[in-house]
Amino acid sequence: MFVTLRDQSGAELNHVTMALGWDPVRTSRWLRSRSVDIDLNAAALLFAADQIVDVVYHEQLSSRDGSVRHLGDSTTGEGKGDNEIIAVDLTRLPPEVTTIVFIVTSYSGQTFDQIENAFCRLVDGMSDTEIARYDLTGGGPHTGLVMGKLFRTNEVWQFAPIGEAIRAQHPVEAIPQLRAFLT
Repeated sequence: MFVTLRDQSGAELNHVTMALGWDPVRTSRWLRSRSVDIDLNAAALLFAADQIVDVVYHEQLSSRDGSVRHLGDSTTGEGKGDNEIIAVDLTRLPPEVTTIVFIVTSYSGQTFDQIENAFCRLVDGMSDTEIARYDLTGGGPHTGLVMGKLFRTNEVWQFAPIGEAIRAQHPVEAIPQLRAFLT
């Protein structure tokens, strides 16, 4: 199943965002917890066919051409709503980029069943209308999720939800696991 990226009027979308949110570790004033902060990461991996051409994540905030931008790293999940956002300008993507895979990884190593109120979503960048949303909390004993992919067919961008668990704390560790989703 896939969704052609169009707005309410039927026009093609030019901007989408992938957003990630979660709650920080709660500590009690009576019990001083030594737990590590939860640091989730949103990432966009750009492919030309099945070859990786660029990665946008907390250590590389922009694609080489500037069409995909990570708007800032949250290392704790503090604050309400979206903690990390990746903005994609579909009109500026180079023609060789055929697929963008969005993933979430637990950089600090907690599994999704240990994280509270975690979610990721794909949003129309202009109207803020949700295209897809995943609840990550209680998601199981894995440290990563392949949210979905944007892919280009006949110059039209589409979104395919995936929602598959992976084991990765860093986006680079996920690359070999993503090949299965590129066809």
